[in-house]
Amino acid sequence: MSGFYHGVKTGKLATSVSTPVTADSGIHFVVGTAPVQAVGGTVNKAVLCNSYAEAVQAVGYSDDWGKYTLCEEIYTAFVLYGISPVVLVNVLDPAKHRKKFSANEFELSEERTVLLPREVIAETVKMGDYVENEDYGLIYTDSALAVEVIEGGKITADIKVLSIEYSAVSPELVTKADIIGGYDVENNQYKGLELIDSVFPKYGVVPEIILCPKYSADSEVAAVMSAKTENINGVFSGICIIDADTKDTVRYTDVPEWKKANNITKPGQILVYPKVKLGDRVFNYSTHEACRMTATDAAEDMGDGTPCESPSNKTLQIDSMVLEDGTEVLFDLTQANYLNQNGIVTALNFIGGYVSWGNSTACFPSNTDVTEYFINVSRMFKWVANSVVLSTWNKVDRRLNRRLLESITQSLNQWLNGLMSEEKILGGRVEFLEDENQDIDLMAGKATFHIFLTPPSPAQEFEFLLEYDTSYLSGMMDA
Repeated sequence: MSGFYHGVKTGKLATSVSTPVTADSGIHFVVGTAPVQAVGGTVNKAVLCNSYAEAVQAVGYSDDWGKYTLCEEIYTAFVLYGISPVVLVNVLDPAKHRKKFSANEFELSEERTVLLPREVIAETVKMGDYVENEDYGLIYTDSALAVEVIEGGKITADIKVLSIEYSAVSPELVTKADIIGGYDVENNQYKGLELIDSVFPKYGVVPEIILCPKYSADSEVAAVMSAKTENINGVFSGICIIDADTKDTVRYTDVPEWKKANNITKPGQILVYPKVKLGDRVFNYSTHEACRMTATDAAEDMGDGTPCESPSNKTLQIDSMVLEDGTEVLFDLTQANYLNQNGIVTALNFIGGYVSWGNSTACFPSNTDVTEYFINVSRMFKWVANSVVLSTWNKVDRRLNRRLLESITQSLNQWLNGLMSEEKILGGRVEFLEDENQDIDLMAGKATFHIFLTPPSPAQEFEFLLEYDTSYLSGMMDA
């Protein structure tokens, strides 16, 4: 008989308090150029890379970072700091950013090989009546495109010179418009910085740190980067790191004026100065600062996956600082602090080698809201906000009743209590307040939760007061 049962049985109910989903911390979203012609790599696609090998396979690699800016990020992130993943967007398009070179004569080496520039696009190489893979082969090396004669083909031993025409990529043709990107109506494709919104739907991770090495010094690029930090997928937020132009700021005292002139004053922006160097390699400081942030987030004795710790006074993988023309600069504490008090992060070689130096976003000193001008406090607020979105998204469109409200409140409070016990925050709680939830809002299906949050500020200043205490003189009388 339907519904009849005689005996014992059990069932399982869904847990009323769910485990919150924490947002990713310190994932880089980097827009720039790469030698994709050498690997058949992607153009205007967001590519998630978890290793050096994956990155090279996806977009290629070259040590010429002036031409190929993504390669600086690949080397810095994977080789120097050992962080992952990173999201790369190459905007160098071999079909667009190219120059054609008419036929020229090249002498064959003893190995029956001609080395063409690595910028050459293999499929554009033409050698008269000779046929690829029958008379010659094309192989990209670390520094060139090698044309190798195939034995038995029409290029006989008595031929010493080859007439070759080709087209080559020209990274210098990439403009700030390519970096900024937009929407291509004809091809139904987003490009450049606009691709940040494709990362979460495609990979399920939230990109937090936006970088455009070399190009971020342009005020328009910096402005778009800042706008993207405030609205990722319509619900997430992040930060961007901007390099001050070291051609225009040859003295450290020039940087605050350059900052104002280029409107680098937003809470979501971090301005860094100058360039940095390791051995013979020159880097945009933004790539090191971003990697230092991510490495600090991941350190077990620091944030252990959360951005609660400031990257300031943490070791950088550099051995000097330089300007655009290669001139070496060295700041003492007073000079570095001058930059800091103007909302500029720099590097300092004071005790224990070079470290990142500065706790403030670019909005300082005009904005002194602690949730916006301290880097780690600002990042913690954004990280908590991103995590709340991820944790409660599956609650959307459920029945708006007391059980739902209590489930959300209890889940988030348990999570915040855990952060507090780990001392990642000083305190935090979620409340559903009556005065913030009017009947008309509840009728419309809108519920407002109030999150109280206090991340720890960085211990930016210690002061020790020394006093001569005459009472200790009495000890001499006991001798």
